[in-house]
Amino acid sequence: QEGSFLVGAAAALKSTTGTIGFIGGQEIDLIKRFEAGYIAGAKAVNPAIVVESKYLGAAGDNNAWGSPDKAKEIALSWYKSGVDVVYTAAGGSGRGTIEAAVESGDGKWAIGVDSDEYFVDTPEQQAHRLTSMLKRVDVSVFLAAKAVKEGDLSGGFKTFDLKSDGVGYSTSGGYLDDVVDQLEAFKAKIVSGEIVVPKTP
Repeated sequence: QEGSFLVGAAAALKSTTGTIGFIGGQEIDLIKRFEAGYIAGAKAVNPAIVVESKYLGAAGDNNAWGSPDKAKEIALSWYKSGVDVVYTAAGGSGRGTIEAAVESGDGKWAIGVDSDEYFVDTPEQQAHRLTSMLKRVDVSVFLAAKAVKEGDLSGGFKTFDLKSDGVGYSTSGGYLDDVVDQLEAFKAKIVSGEIVVPKTP
């Protein structure tokens, strides 16, 4: 949820309408954490911001991760009604959101998830890709390999957060250049514990 907080803050900083959106895949606790972080980040910037939220499926509905048409339909209706930034945490369904942003014209933004989606976007789509919330799998793989090499690998779970550089946000396209300092200030407050990002919306 910490990476989602930062892209929520970015959305609020770049929104000109004061209304943004979140599309989730399955309505499960994991994705609700993405939603919670996004809302908290947006409200840290603008307490009056309106955040629309919709899910593509209930828990167990695996179609939720591969329904770009449904995501596109939601995003198109939101963009038409005044939402200007939409964050989609729904796997391949997010491709529908970026299509909707392109079709909706200038000033409509989509936020990607997991990896920097700017690099899989067409040039036309790149003009609408505000940022992506990154899961830094490279960091976790490197640290696991390092632990193996040093004979220090142990079983169990490890959570990668902002402090461990396990999550973050992309700056491809340069659309966040004017707000990076503010985002980095939020990041520092999360790492220090001054801001605790909620796990539920």
